Amino acid sequence: MKKVESRPRENEKKSDELFSDGTALTLKIELIKRNVKKIEACIFDLDGVIVDTAKYHFIAWKALAEELGFEFTLENNERLKGVSRMASLEILLEIGGLQFSEPEKRTMAEKKNTLYVTYIEEMTPEEILPGVPEFLQELKNNGIKIALGSASKNSPMILERIQLTEMFDAVVDGNSITEAKPNPEVFLKGAEWLSVLPENCVVFEDAIAGIEAARNAGMRCVGIGEPETLGMADFVIPGFDGFTLEKLKKELQAPFLFPRGGKD
Repeated sequence: MKKVESRPRENEKKSDELFSDGTALTLKIELIKRNVKKIEACIFDLDGVIVDTAKYHFIAWKALAEELGFEFTLENNERLKGVSRMASLEILLEIGGLQFSEPEKRTMAEKKNTLYVTYIEEMTPEEILPGVPEFLQELKNNGIKIALGSASKNSPMILERIQLTEMFDAVVDGNSITEAKPNPEVFLKGAEWLSVLPENCVVFEDAIAGIEAARNAGMRCVGIGEPETLGMADFVIPGFDGFTLEKLKKELQAPFLFPRGGKD
């Protein structure tokens, strides 16, 4: 993480936390708040936001680690949140102190994914996190566009298994991008596919890397989880149970644009 060596700007003096591009956290937030005008779209991460597939990822990564001769813990698994498959493997191998060739690593990643897929193939709508269907439907009813922005290459399959595919106007997954979060590519592409300006999008994320990606994209962000961990988000909620469009509007203090006939 590089430091800003030039003279700090006024807003930067309030925070020494930096994003990967060297921009001060406080300045980035202030710029986003200053630019936002209307909220036309919501972009959702998948794992930990729409469904909880983290347990299946953990089982699959743990099995691979055991095969390689070392232990992989739940604490280790936290480092993989919001990270692409190959980047996750690199972290896993770092934990085990192991090195392999690129072809060997691709084989390992595929082995992990094959095991993971056996679990998610059995997923049902009952595994959708509480309050998610109701909130998505409210967005639909009010003309807010909806996109998925996930590093998972299995996102389309999961949406199909939990019967939520039709709720999304665009699905950007690991097959559509080349850069992992905190690079903003996945969210910028979601905005592009929805034909919405980035500053008019709100991202829902449960991972630090995802929140940083949303900020780097110039978007507002709602954290799903613990405020202590996700403090970079505009605000944090424990989940969608009881969460409404009106609450989102109030927290962000931004008007909504209803492009498909909804009411403000």
